[in-house]
Amino acid sequence: MKNNTEHKPAEDRDAIIKRLRDQESVSMSDPDMPRLAEVASEAFKVLKDFNKAYDLEKGRALFSELIGKDLDETTTVYPPFYTNYGKNISLGKGVFINHDCSMLDLGGIEIEDEVMIGPRVSITSENHPISPKERKTLVPGKVTIKKNAWIGSNVNILPGVTIGEHSVVAAGAVVTKDVPPRTLVGGIPAKELKKLED
Repeated sequence: MKNNTEHKPAEDRDAIIKRLRDQESVSMSDPDMPRLAEVASEAFKVLKDFNKAYDLEKGRALFSELIGKDLDETTTVYPPFYTNYGKNISLGKGVFINHDCSMLDLGGIEIEDEVMIGPRVSITSENHPISPKERKTLVPGKVTIKKNAWIGSNVNILPGVTIGEHSVVAAGAVVTKDVPPRTLVGGIPAKELKKLED
């Protein structure tokens, strides 16, 4: 398949990225869809080096390159880490992301200050309709994790979800809907287990 994005100006080449970031659904037959393969390849090149980095400061520089902005010195991301784009990931201060996390970020992933994310967490901001006729459509859904939330190991957070401030998602949960502030949720699908006090 011929790549129609190669000779376009940068702003035109990234129009599909902006559309997804703006929460517009995009058909897989869209003529600009090959651009997503290009940006994934660019991310994979940086991730190859990040995922074998043994020095945290070198890793910080590589991760900053991946997301297109400086990673705050109080934020730590352990390798390996996986993403299909990276530039739509926003990390606050004092964030800790443990080993083997995956973030599909074309729809946007915002992680606020002091969030802790356990190992093998998967956050997805992209989906497809369940209707067979419409399934070949990329449907973005921004994920937001508010301040001081704690995401346990092996959690899956699905598109469009917001995790409230100070909330906890128990290990192994699948989060399909918003979590209120100061709430412990767990299970598949995740359900409220208790309210959290100071």
